[in-house]
Amino acid sequence: MKRTKHSTNFKLQLVKEALETGNKAAVARRYEIATNMLHRWINEYRDGKFGDVQMEQIPEFDSKAIAEENDQ
Repeated sequence: MKRTKHSTNFKLQLVKEALETGNKAAVARRYEIATNMLHRWINEYRDGKFGDVQMEQIPEFDSKAIAEENDQ
């Protein structure tokens, strides 16, 4: 199985959606990623590993673009 490398923007947008909705499992299922991977990204966001990015700085969510990026 080929390992997928997701962009930082993709990760941040999923983190934003998961934190706003409070439903990490549903977000992970919607984008076909493992729930534990989304948890890891959330922890990395909270630890500042994506840089000094605030929730307000994450671009508006575009589910179509995210889905297309996930398919690549």
